[in-house]
Amino acid sequence: MAAVRPAGGWRRLRAWARRHPAAITVAGSLIVAGALVVGLWGKRGEFASAFGSASFLILGAAVVLQVIWLVARSEAWHVCVGAAGGSVGRRRLYRAASVGYLGNLFNSNFGLAVRIAALRRSAPRESPKPSVLVAAELPIVVIELVLAALLSFTLIGPLGIAWWIPPVCLALALAAIFGGTRLLRYRREGIWKGLNVMRGLQSRNLIIGLVVFAVSAQVLRNWLVLEGIGIDISLLDAVALLIAAAAVGLLPVGPSLGAATAVLILGANGVAVVAAAGALLTATGAVGALCFATWALVDRFTCTRAGALAPG
Repeated sequence: MAAVRPAGGWRRLRAWARRHPAAITVAGSLIVAGALVVGLWGKRGEFASAFGSASFLILGAAVVLQVIWLVARSEAWHVCVGAAGGSVGRRRLYRAASVGYLGNLFNSNFGLAVRIAALRRSAPRESPKPSVLVAAELPIVVIELVLAALLSFTLIGPLGIAWWIPPVCLALALAAIFGGTRLLRYRREGIWKGLNVMRGLQSRNLIIGLVVFAVSAQVLRNWLVLEGIGIDISLLDAVALLIAAAAVGLLPVGPSLGAATAVLILGANGVAVVAAAGALLTATGAVGALCFATWALVDRFTCTRAGALAPG
């Protein structure tokens, strides 16, 4: 009986976590933000000085690069949804994606759920079932994971990981892709439709190109902001920061992700300065998402008004 109680308690805890993801994200964000405040309190002047040192040109470029990432990521999702049997138009899908990317500021899983709900609400007949839409996100995620595994050697210096871990990660990622590709030969119905984009050579190359382009925009954004406030880093350091942000972003840390990841990877360059850079990355990312969402709102209003004014 003693062994049953902990198991039952663990199941209840997991059930509670599934019912209250927002509460967990808020709590995690507050904990990480509080730790950052405590750690930076003695260097708050240095943090404020670094935060205000970036020029408007640098910040504007960072926002533009964020919007470019959002558009490329949305186009990749459009390709995957179309291959999965969806017939929803590009503009309508982009509008749904813009809402979801606002949700990404809190958690990537939450953002995905918002994107799918928004698309199903705006185009219930033209979009696949929710389970297929979830699967349609997997090809993008898998390509991002392969890129992360391929470039994970950039984490050896900042995190002190063993040299053999990146090759092992890459081998596991390639093995997963090889196994998944073979499995796709025999699975074509139901949720497996979401992976249709990986069946054809042309669509597969298109999705790979879009994801690589999107990731490159994010790497350039990291490098630009860090250099803009006086931190001398290489593009490989910017790659390491992006990979770490993707990994830490799986945790419920919310908007504190940027500063926490920057301190984790680049803290040797000065904790206060890199925390300010991380905060600027989060802020410009939020502004970019708001710009994309504003376009979506204006576009929806314009389309609705045009439809209302149309004759007949």
